[in-house]
Amino acid sequence: MDITWLGHSCFRLHDADMTVVTDPYPASVGLRVDNRPTEIVTVSNLHPNHNNADGIDGDPKVFSNPGEYEFNGVTARGVMTPLAEGQPQEERNVAFTIEIGGINVCHLGDISMPMTTRMIDELKPIDVVLVPAGGHCTLDMDQVFQTLQDLDAKIVIPMHYQTEGITAEIDPIDIFVRRMGLDDVQPSPRLVVTSSNLGTDMRVVVMTSQGRPR
Repeated sequence: MDITWLGHSCFRLHDADMTVVTDPYPASVGLRVDNRPTEIVTVSNLHPNHNNADGIDGDPKVFSNPGEYEFNGVTARGVMTPLAEGQPQEERNVAFTIEIGGINVCHLGDISMPMTTRMIDELKPIDVVLVPAGGHCTLDMDQVFQTLQDLDAKIVIPMHYQTEGITAEIDPIDIFVRRMGLDDVQPSPRLVVTSSNLGTDMRVVVMTSQGRPR
């Protein structure tokens, strides 16, 4: 199963003839998504930077609410994460675990509060977790670290942080890198994940955005 980061919170997951795109963004974010045939789109929240399913070519199935989904052998579980005190229901966030190619990928979306044990159990098992690392509207770094421990994924991929061309007010990846104790970061443009190369200990993979500056 191939993972490509298209920038912000948008990833392309591809295996065989099935492609999933997570949290597609509009051009106003500062990037452009290279459209390819896509069968499934997941949307974690209704913010325009995460909810541009109409901008994806074709007629993909859109998963945007809590619940169980299945399409052409790809399954997904959506779990609503806690709202911060005073946060309106319209800003609710849904974390998705997507099983594609025998790999469970969890996209946490714009998670802003730590999850309960029940929520974590509903999302498991998780092989790869896509976690916001830019702060501001999402978990702080201590909360990120604890969430990663709770989810017990083998591969951690940061997302939703400041990169070239991004106009959103979020931090660069530096704070995340320090908190995770990373010394030598070698970004990868693409990641191939199989059951045989997952490993046994958690590792962090920083990816190079393949979204194009507009």
